[in-house]
This record gives sequence, structure tokens and C-alpha cells, in this order.
Amino acid sequence: MRDVLGWEYIEEAAIPGWLIFKLPPAEVGVHPTEGAASHEMCLMCDDLDSTMRELRGNGVEFRGDPVEEDFGIVTTMLLPGGLEVLLYQPTHESPLDL
Repeated sequence: MRDVLGWEYIEEAAIPGWLIFKLPPAEVGVHPTEGAASHEMCLMCDDLDSTMRELRGNGVEFRGDPVEEDFGIVTTMLLPGGLEVLLYQPTHESPLDL
């Protein structure tokens, strides 16, 4: 994640190899559900096409083409180690503007 996302970090001296990242501004969406509770981490961006180009240059692969969902334009990133993370360009109002 350090190499492909480019986030600033510190290395935890007490636990060699642990990286602690400085994250960009974030928001939490809490969605109603029927049935079992679940969670998912998603990353947002301002311009999905340019973000995908930049991340591809860092070795990130994507599953399929972006699709339009109710909340934004969405794709799935395949990060090193097989981690899948949703990446989207929101079309909803952001609480970061409050």
C-alpha cells in the first residue's frame, strides 16, 4: 500500500515492519441493511479516470470497467497481496463541505 497509494507514513519502531499511514480526509457512510451486518472500506477520489491512470502506473490492477451506481462511479482495485478495495468518484453531497 505504501508503494501504490503514495500515502505518507511513519514506521512503528516498537514493531518493525509496521507502517502507520497519514490518511486523506475521510467520511463514513452508514447504510441501512436487512439481515446480517457487514462493512466495506471504500476510497473516494475527485476524478476516477485520472486516479485510475495514476494508480495503474504504480502497479494497481482494476476489475472491469467503472460502473455508475446510485452513489457514484465505481471500480474495484486489486492491490498487492490480493486486497480488493472499492474506489469511487462520488455523485452524492459530501459532508467534507459542511
